[in-house]
Amino acid sequence: MIDWAAIDSAIAIARGASFAGERRTRLGGGSINTAYRIESAEQSYFVKLNRADRAVMFAAEAAGLAELGQAVGLRIPHVITQGSTEAHAYLVLEYIALEALTPAAMTRLGEGLVDMHGIVATRYGFERDNTIGSSAQPNAWHAQWLEFWRENRLAVMLDALAPHHRGLARDGDALLAVLDTLLDRHRPEPSLVHGDLWGGNVGMDEHGVPVLFDPAVYYGDRETDLAMAELFGGFSPLFFEAYWGAWPMSDGYRHVRRPLYQLYHLLNHARLFGGHYVAESRRVMQQLLARV
Repeated sequence: MIDWAAIDSAIAIARGASFAGERRTRLGGGSINTAYRIESAEQSYFVKLNRADRAVMFAAEAAGLAELGQAVGLRIPHVITQGSTEAHAYLVLEYIALEALTPAAMTRLGEGLVDMHGIVATRYGFERDNTIGSSAQPNAWHAQWLEFWRENRLAVMLDALAPHHRGLARDGDALLAVLDTLLDRHRPEPSLVHGDLWGGNVGMDEHGVPVLFDPAVYYGDRETDLAMAELFGGFSPLFFEAYWGAWPMSDGYRHVRRPLYQLYHLLNHARLFGGHYVAESRRVMQQLLARV
């Protein structure tokens, strides 16, 4: 049973004013968390719920949203509060009535992402680990991009899959052994990236401003966001034209780094869902190995 009184109290403390939800509407669209819109006469909030032991996941998401909030030209949901009751972890955000992106908003999204990627750190990683979907995503700081991508991304997924998929594990070991060749001389700035940039994690507010949510934030190669955006669709050519027009593509992206960065998400889907994602992950790895 959901302890709405405790969540209302947490909102009131965060706002510094009384709050009592008068209407609670369950929302669809998510497969990991349950979500509600809660409303009083004056305010509406978006509430995510999960098991009480997932409070750390919501704390990491809140930290990621706060980090993305530095960007200009994009709207990031404001975090109201997060915590846990006896039965549930919760994350409370401002409620934004999302709409599908118009062509103009697609252009604004590309331009806004350029600005976001211009926010940089001195190393690759993030202040805390988070999740990609429901999988743990380690973000320990690394001085070299090659080390970060090998240790914090590909190796983590391959280690999780290895006991169940021997052929995939063999291909993965071979790929990790030549990763330095594939990423030879590629030393990107550590840009602020969304980390899970697919069409289901973007929208538009009532003013036509692009909205980003459900992040898996870290500082890394900006191209990882572009590669993810190309993997599962949902972005029009106007988005890519606006982005690459402002910040041109570097040599090696299309044929090497794009599939290499997409591989991380394919491996995660193989881990979560199995099926054809295992075969697709092996296909991409074998194509990359053929380039060495």
